[in-house]
Amino acid sequence: MIPLLGLVLGVLAGFIFDVSVPLELQPYLPIAIVAALDAVFGGVRAVMEGIFNDKVFVVSFIANVLIAAFIVFLGDQLGVGSQLSTAVIVVLGIRIFTNVATIRRHVFHA
Repeated sequence: MIPLLGLVLGVLAGFIFDVSVPLELQPYLPIAIVAALDAVFGGVRAVMEGIFNDKVFVVSFIANVLIAAFIVFLGDQLGVGSQLSTAVIVVLGIRIFTNVATIRRHVFHA
């Protein structure tokens, strides 16, 4: 119940407050969101497998976002930002779909 309440409060806060991302951080936002989604789906999978650990989830969530943002930053510094952004999205996308497939198998037993 608490996570649902937090989600509702977060969505409401997003509608009420005008949140704008600074121009220099905008290239990192989509990567950070995909990295966060990877951690969330990994957490859901761990819950369904009965191996969830809240400390591991928090560390994974923060580490995924920071490492993905750092890889994109490094790519920007090297002049290949779009290629590394694509690579990060592909790798995290594969992980997300793998986790979702596992979740689907747990839910539908198929």
